Amino acid sequence: MKSLSRLIAVTRKEIRQMRRDRLTFAMIFGIPLMQIILFGYAINTDVRNLRTAVADQANTHLSREFISRLNATQVTDVHFRVATVAQLEQLLRSGDISVGIAIPYDFDRRVADNTRAAVHILVDGSDPTIAGIADQLRNVPLEFDTAPKEARMAAIEVRPYYNPERRTPVNIIPGLIGVILMMTMMIFTAVAVVRERERGNLELLINTPVTSAELMVGKVLPYIFIGLVQLAVILAAGDLLFDVPVRGSVLDLYLAGCVYIAANLALGLFFSTAVSSQFQAIQLTFFMMLPSILLSGFVFPFDGMPKAAQWIGEALPITHFIRLTRGIMLREASLGEMPGDLIYLGVFAVVAMTAAAFRFSKRLD
Repeated sequence: MKSLSRLIAVTRKEIRQMRRDRLTFAMIFGIPLMQIILFGYAINTDVRNLRTAVADQANTHLSREFISRLNATQVTDVHFRVATVAQLEQLLRSGDISVGIAIPYDFDRRVADNTRAAVHILVDGSDPTIAGIADQLRNVPLEFDTAPKEARMAAIEVRPYYNPERRTPVNIIPGLIGVILMMTMMIFTAVAVVRERERGNLELLINTPVTSAELMVGKVLPYIFIGLVQLAVILAAGDLLFDVPVRGSVLDLYLAGCVYIAANLALGLFFSTAVSSQFQAIQLTFFMMLPSILLSGFVFPFDGMPKAAQWIGEALPITHFIRLTRGIMLREASLGEMPGDLIYLGVFAVVAMTAAAFRFSKRLD
């Protein structure tokens, strides 16, 4: 009986301790709810509404009817109308679209004689999922619903750009760079301030002339170098083991990596100022990782997600970095062609670092 009484006492003590640990108590409910919402609602393998541009050089009743039928499939969502195929290729290169529809001047004649492709569908093949879904568009009738399926498919040509072999590593490795850097950088800095407090070093830092901003930046700088080393290791392994190319500028890739690393380090420092133990810091980091991986376009095509999930994904640094890495490595795009993503990462890093410094000074008070 005494053993049972002591067991009950220890159990009650642990329950009370968990109730006082608000972060852990919140995650008991938060993690399963978030997983159910992400996997049950936000993650959609039935991809729809791919960003599309159309170059309708024929501009006839039949070509306009075909575009209308494409939209009716809900696979495409026309955002741009351009004049030439070169403009379609530029939009693909900059990542503004996933699919381009090129309709030549003699579209009606090609449909009638059925000897040449009447429609060319340009696809961002860096994501094999998108390339596979684009193949469904070959079933869209050009003229009459009674036309043989073989004739329709022969008249619509799909051209996968950047990854014609549709190799999965070509799509995965550039995104994996963002995932690995996010995991390591946030964990490194998430425990930084908490570790100083647990070891008693924080009181010593309070008595030095070091300001909050200087302390935050000083903790970030060494890890930026570590992150760049990790980036080099991943690129080398991707090239040697999986033959994943870097078609664009390596300098652009490292510049984007620097800004992204700084953004994740700053976010980790902010987490570090919001918790009271290293265990809580790691918990909060993993809580951030799940939506970052699932809503960034790393696993599932971004355009296929519901709008609410896309809004959350747009707020995550990894979403913008994956666009940059895939653009530079696979599409040979430059940072000048994707300025919005780089600017967002820079602003995010500055805001997160400022918030971390502010919270740190407030905690000292």
